[in-house]
Amino acid sequence: MTARAVMFQGTGSDVGKSLIVAGLARHFANQGLRVRPFKPQNMSNNAAVTADGGEIGRAQALQARAGRIAPSIDMNPVLLKPQSEIGAQIVVQGRMMGSARARDYQAMKPGLMNAVLESFGRLCAEADLVLVEGAGSASEVNLRAGDIANMGFARAADVPVVLIGDIDRGGVIASLVGTKAVADPTDAAMIEGFIVNKFRGDPVLFSSGMAIIAQHTGWSPLGLVPHFPDARLLPAEDALALDRPIARNGKARVRIAVLAFPRIANFDDFDPLRLESTLDLIMVRPGEVIPGDCQLVILPGSKATIADLIALRAAGWDIDLSAHVRRGGHVLGICGGYQMLGRRIADPDGIEGPPAGVEGLSLLDIETVLTDDKLLSEVSGVTAAGGVPFRGYEMHVGRTTGPDCARPLLAFADGRSDGAVSANGRIVGCYIHGLFADDQQRAHRLEQLGATGDAASYDASIEATLDRFATHLAAHLDCDRLLAIARRPSLTTSPGWQ
Repeated sequence: MTARAVMFQGTGSDVGKSLIVAGLARHFANQGLRVRPFKPQNMSNNAAVTADGGEIGRAQALQARAGRIAPSIDMNPVLLKPQSEIGAQIVVQGRMMGSARARDYQAMKPGLMNAVLESFGRLCAEADLVLVEGAGSASEVNLRAGDIANMGFARAADVPVVLIGDIDRGGVIASLVGTKAVADPTDAAMIEGFIVNKFRGDPVLFSSGMAIIAQHTGWSPLGLVPHFPDARLLPAEDALALDRPIARNGKARVRIAVLAFPRIANFDDFDPLRLESTLDLIMVRPGEVIPGDCQLVILPGSKATIADLIALRAAGWDIDLSAHVRRGGHVLGICGGYQMLGRRIADPDGIEGPPAGVEGLSLLDIETVLTDDKLLSEVSGVTAAGGVPFRGYEMHVGRTTGPDCARPLLAFADGRSDGAVSANGRIVGCYIHGLFADDQQRAHRLEQLGATGDAASYDASIEATLDRFATHLAAHLDCDRLLAIARRPSLTTSPGWQ
């Protein structure tokens, strides 16, 4: 039997679509329903590896976890991973298909709808309820032709829509009513109700606002959701989250700086560090100096390693890093950041852009050649020195070799090794993401810096937060009405889609 489905679109990016879908996935899973998340098209450099050997947006992996199901490539059939201001890598059903400039991608989108509907159909066949998340803003009517992410998908699959507005950013009445005003009437007719998210204060004060929106749109008010402070404990999908300040911990014994490259990828690697009260985590942005009192500087993953290495030097961070190392500081490179630590990075086939080669930071005696075969897998093992267990995932292109690889950082359970360690042990790098989410590894790394980890299990924290958020949504949304709005989709492309 085909599942029922409902789609959540937003008046803009970062209005809370991803987390609301995650919270509802946990709520309905708790009610005994087989729930699947689905996002037709996603744009994010925060990706997750799936058990079926592909990659999807990190938000869909969190939503799958909320629904107590393993993530699969069908939950996010089209993933765009920005490599520049105007271009992105295109991943279709978990596999890299190539790269395209934004203008060229607009012409490619219609050809991707079949893959989107195919993945959606497979999820519907195995679930009771599919919660669909839109992308960006439902009111971007200039991009409506050939759309596969919002109304184009909703009409192709005949899935009803709930529109989410963010009151915290202001103008929520205008943004919701304005969406009705600019949308094609047939598109607007797909919208059954609306949610106002991130409210602060006395909800009675906005009761008239909810009525005004309903009056001007004809849509059902489904709930006013108060701000949920613990949302910060859940992994963020959008790089917009990096613009939010991190509370400084003046009493911390250890300070860690993460270099926020322009094309930073998988930045949720560092979310677990935010929970540790014994350290102060700093995201250093271009134009800022690396603080001189850091014990550890982390070079994170990058979607365009050579371009970000050039940006690193333009920011003067290479000079700051040299001074940090001279003072006896530690450096950790992850994935693209690991590649930057070596003597040279070569991209002879133009994997990340025009064919190029660039000198690295020479903090590790290694060299990297970028290749077109991408490694995607979950891994586990122990640290090569000390035997501390770890689990994480690899998601990278390129092969790294050199003398320092003879001192690997990690030993995999399958007999492989990964990473490199400098002769003095203070400069290390590896390809593996998710190390800090592993409680034993996080404690081990902090002990090396002279701090004692005090946070509870990171996985337990995520689970508890999802449960609290599900309860929060159930108290403020009409979940019975949401379930009634959901209907069995039509999986044949409608004449209205174009």
